[in-house]
Amino acid sequence: MLNHRFNPLQIKGKTLLPVVQGGMGVGVSAHKLAGAVAALGAVGTVASVDLRHHHPDLLAQSKDIKDQAGLDTLNYIALDREIKLAQHTASGNGMVAVNVMKAVASNVGYVRQACESGADAIVMGAGLPLDLPEVTASFPHIALIPILSDSRGIAVILKKWIKKNRLPDAIVIEHPAHAGGHLGATRLDDINNPKFEFDRVLAETHDVFRELQLGERQVPLIVAGGINQHEQVAHYLANGASAVQLGTAFAVTQEGDAHENFKQILANAGPDDIVEFMSVAGLPARAVLTPWLKNYINREARLQSNAKADPARCTQGMNCLSVCGLRDGLAKVGQFCIDLKLAAAMRGEVARGLFFRGADPLPFGAAIRPVRELIDYLLTGTRPALA
Repeated sequence: MLNHRFNPLQIKGKTLLPVVQGGMGVGVSAHKLAGAVAALGAVGTVASVDLRHHHPDLLAQSKDIKDQAGLDTLNYIALDREIKLAQHTASGNGMVAVNVMKAVASNVGYVRQACESGADAIVMGAGLPLDLPEVTASFPHIALIPILSDSRGIAVILKKWIKKNRLPDAIVIEHPAHAGGHLGATRLDDINNPKFEFDRVLAETHDVFRELQLGERQVPLIVAGGINQHEQVAHYLANGASAVQLGTAFAVTQEGDAHENFKQILANAGPDDIVEFMSVAGLPARAVLTPWLKNYINREARLQSNAKADPARCTQGMNCLSVCGLRDGLAKVGQFCIDLKLAAAMRGEVARGLFFRGADPLPFGAAIRPVRELIDYLLTGTRPALA
């Protein structure tokens, strides 16, 4: 474990570096990245959604499958493989978590597969994971970590889970104004609401802990979004947080699971290249303004005006999301197949892919560096010699 001056992150009896690698799908954070992060003593995260894209044999089988249950089965096999490979790389160090989006229709199946395959933790966002304690009741040793964005949502989860005799093992507080991918706000106009500021949410959440009389059972809080400097880590760990979470900065490391083109697109994006838009899941999202996304945004109003509820519009026939603007005819949200676009991005197809990214500069600029150097910089302030 790297030397640093901060208190360790304690989850389920594990002593960890106070750094969490965020889950990034489709296939951006799979076993290579998650295993490398965990091997150093931090929390690595496999993003569960549609991992079959990393497995040619499963992709070949999926060509003959036209129903959601069959595709789910292949994705569960892929998730099982990725968890076991990540745990092998970690060699008993750190923690291998699995991120599951509540918005995914098969979220219960992904959670159960992750538990059965030996994940150390389930991380769930994109919706309130009210039923997570019941779904994982047969696996009490697995840590449960919801992703929320404000103290109100945290209070809701705590009160609901306490009635089920369960507390979260940690909580990720994700800031919509900084994070990449799907954002924890209901509207684009809400992204910069002051209620999401970390210092405010941390203070209000500790007030909730006192209101609920948690005492020594207080839950570790992990801030996520916009963390790119050692000084920020020091600030938040001194002001109520137990750890920090990063996504994009880990996605562009040498160990990242996505194609090198993907890493270069994210690493070279400047402020003018990063945009917010409404995704197909009915949530705001943030991504790089690639040629495909620019063209889509230009056509968005026309596509939305032609929205109609029709399962045949689902280009994969997957019904992967419980709510999908394209399939369900939701005129105010995205009108494209997100699975196809994210899979293309993971493969590095610049002209076709949707490249989710956080809003802030990366710690090492456009440089693609090892996971170890990133974690070392976050915790000690030591920068590598960059060309």
